[in-house]
Formats: sequence, C-alpha cells, structure tokens
Amino acid sequence: MPLPSPVPRLPWGWHTMKVVVTVGVFVATLWNLRCFLNFEVSGEDPKHNEPLVVLVWQWPSKQVPNISGDVCHELYGITGCWLTTDRWLLGQADVVVFPHTRLQPGRDRLPKERPLGQNWVWVSLESPSNTKGLGVWNQTFNWVMTYRRDSDIFIPYGKLVPNESATVNIPVKTNLVSWVISNYKRTQKRAEVYKNLSRYLHVNIYGKANKKPLCKDCLLPTTSKSKFYLAFENSIHLDYITEKLWRNSLMAGTVPVVLGPPRANYEKFIPADSFIHVDDFGSLAELATFLKTMNSSRYQQFFAWQNRYSVKLYADWRERICTICTAYPSLTHGHVYPDLQSWFNT
Repeated sequence: MPLPSPVPRLPWGWHTMKVVVTVGVFVATLWNLRCFLNFEVSGEDPKHNEPLVVLVWQWPSKQVPNISGDVCHELYGITGCWLTTDRWLLGQADVVVFPHTRLQPGRDRLPKERPLGQNWVWVSLESPSNTKGLGVWNQTFNWVMTYRRDSDIFIPYGKLVPNESATVNIPVKTNLVSWVISNYKRTQKRAEVYKNLSRYLHVNIYGKANKKPLCKDCLLPTTSKSKFYLAFENSIHLDYITEKLWRNSLMAGTVPVVLGPPRANYEKFIPADSFIHVDDFGSLAELATFLKTMNSSRYQQFFAWQNRYSVKLYADWRERICTICTAYPSLTHGHVYPDLQSWFNT
C-alpha cells in the first residue's frame, strides 16, 4: 500500500510552476534594478529623503509667526526643512534650537535627556556685553548660531547682495546728521562720542531716548533726509554690526558714520569707500569738519556700491532658523562646546 505524500499535490504541473517562479524572479529583478537606477540617478540616499525636523524650544520673539506647512520652501526656497515648536516632537527632532533670550538660569527648563544623534543649537544676536549667564551652559550645545562669522551657523543682521540692475539712488537731503537712539546710557562709548561730536555740529536725534519715537514706516523716510547717519553700536565686539548700519543707514540711502569694531572688520562686510569710521580721524573736531565741508562730488562717491549691490536685511526669525537646514550637511556632528562663555567673549 503506497505511503501518503508529505507534500500536497499541486493542481498544476511542474512545468507550470517553473514558469511562475521564473516570472516572479524576473519581476523582482526588474523592481530591484528600478530602485537601484533611481538611487543612482537622483544621487540621494533614501534614508535622507525625509525632511530635517528643527524644533524651536521657544520662539526667539514674543510673537510666534505662522510656521505651519513647508514654510522654509514657500518663503525662502529652502527644501527639506520642517520647523516646529511642538515639544512633544522632541524624540523625532534632528535639531533643537535654544534662543539665549528665552533660556532660564539653570537647566530645569531644558529637556532632561538628549536623543541619540540630536544636535542642540545656542542662538544669540546680542553682543557679549549684553549676554549674561553663559557659565551654566558648559557642555550643553553642539552648535552656535550668532552674528559672528566664525559661528557654526552665521546669521548676520544684513548683507550686500549682487544686483546687476541696481542704480545709484541718493534721496534728497535736508539736514547733515541724524541718529536714532532708544537706550541711551552715559557709560557707553557711543554716548561719549556723541556728546563730544555734538560740540562741533548739530545732530538730529530721534527715538525713545529723545522722546521722539519713530513708527516702523517712518524710520527710513526720516533718516534718508540726512547726509550722514551715526551708526553707533551699543558695544564694541568682533563682527557686531547691526541694523544700525544695514537698515537705518545703507538701506535708507545715507552715509554711515560707524562706531564699532575696527575698520578692517567692517570691510569684511561692506566696501571700504561706503562708510566713514570714527577711528579714521585724530579727533572728533576733524571728523566734524570733514562732514561739514564735504562737496557733492565726494559725497556721491560713497554710493558707488549701489551700482553693484543692494541691501538684504535679515529680520524674520523664520529665515534665520531655516538656514540651519542649509548648513546642516557641512556641520560637525557630536561636538560640544565645553566653555560657551569663553568662546563668545573671545
């Protein structure tokens, strides 16, 4: 009596099954080849196709703008970047951003743990003179994001961008010098320089410090009427060149008289013939004479930069934070700043 077969008898023959298996192998081969070719053509690793998740632990400004959707791409053409303020996404975030103005003393407001491979960014647009409490953040942050050119992520207040269609435009001038100042402190160098300079020429002062505040849309039309603008920084530090130069002066169409880092530092940002540095003169009396006696031809030379460039301001925190995604591939991963205060004060 024949023994029962341990394998159930198939309804089709061996030849049919062989054909099915062959077709299956062929289809699988085509699929794998397709995936391989797609990878080769695109040059992208499928693992990195997902957008970079940037969690802003607390938004730098008091008012949080709309960051829903693909805001980096829609506003600034930066692809593969997703911003969020939802802390429950901490475990999925590639980068977490911590603005210094929102950090509290101590570490109780920071996440208790850092997920493996996640990088933390310390952000500040203030100078070291106005940045306190850095000593408690040693061995905390992987990257720094500041106005300094040697930052991991460089976020200037503004810059000159090439503009082939640019033309020289000098607004009509009705006065010599203006200055917009909100926080006037006698101990600051800019207060001392202004006090001595004002002995030799009149300065039109606006802003809260002089009880002449300017509305947002009034600032540029007001400063543009002056031949010169006092772009005096509140403290003197490397690369600390703020909107006082970019917006209040260059964008307004007036010549900046700068007080800040040395002339050579300014020349890393703008042409040497586009501004006047307080340190160019042996005394403030000489500076005042230079401003008061300048003829029209010499004055126009300060605007030669307008033939090639226009001013780009960085005023939206969304744009600043989106730049993290642009810099991300070239940043060093795993590094931690052992002494943030020492780095920033250098």
